[in-house]
Amino acid sequence: MRAFVASPAPETLACLAEVPEPEPTSDQALVSVEAFSLNRPDYLYLAIPGSTFRPGIDAVGRILHPAADGSGPAAGSRVLLHSPEGGAAAERIAVSTGQIASVPDSLDSATAAALPLGGLVARRLLDRLGDLAGRRLVATGVGGGVGQFLVQSAGGAEITAVAAQDEPWEHLPQLGAKVAHRASDLTDASFDAALESVGGELGSAIASKLRTGGTFLWFGQAGGEPITLDFFGLFSGGQSLTLHHFVYSQGMTGGDREDLEALVVLAASGHLRAEIGHRGSWEETPSVLQRLGAGRMAGKAVLSVTG
Repeated sequence: MRAFVASPAPETLACLAEVPEPEPTSDQALVSVEAFSLNRPDYLYLAIPGSTFRPGIDAVGRILHPAADGSGPAAGSRVLLHSPEGGAAAERIAVSTGQIASVPDSLDSATAAALPLGGLVARRLLDRLGDLAGRRLVATGVGGGVGQFLVQSAGGAEITAVAAQDEPWEHLPQLGAKVAHRASDLTDASFDAALESVGGELGSAIASKLRTGGTFLWFGQAGGEPITLDFFGLFSGGQSLTLHHFVYSQGMTGGDREDLEALVVLAASGHLRAEIGHRGSWEETPSVLQRLGAGRMAGKAVLSVTG
């Protein structure tokens, strides 16, 4: 079976190779992969020296063999899947039925493949905030998959995305977000919650944009540098903030199927759309990973598994 694996050449990150066929456990289905989407974590995991990570966290395909324990969809069913440990950039993958949701014929494969990770993170971030009506949110690092779903799902809230001029941002106003190109363009103490995933200077500056008692959801560090908070600096904004180290999978012991099914329903009904920044063949995986690493991909990248 062919699959993408970590490349010994660091400049390519991943290469196509022959690997053993998957051997499903009793609660896993064997899925023939039609298309997969690449996410920034694919790049980050592969960029670790000596990585053995296999890319592909989200995908769409058909059930070849259903789970032996009788759970999950039947053979031939069209499904999307979320595999946090990767491995979906392959011809076939074994995946727990708790990580699978059926996909109706009305939903195209590219959209289905683009939904899982970004949709799950956005859905759970907003759930953590509770009632959104009338609230002002500021978000960083949201030019890709998570951002588009955050903006569309933040019903009743006003959301401002902070993105530099040379980063992907043009699609965000079309989805309903305001855009600021620098943190300094924002008024101190003017937001109820911050959703921060960049780190470094930007992430640190965003804290001062919170009103007193605001919420800081820290869900990533894409820039590689940690945030720093100045106790006295927060007197201009961000006093008494509550900081949450947010991990989207925390507490999800039963799998992601319920939330995946909800995302499918929203997308199939037209209430959630996926911005696809790149469509192509899986042979483009190395170059797309580099674009993700450089932060130059608007929306999601979806690649089809070809013969």
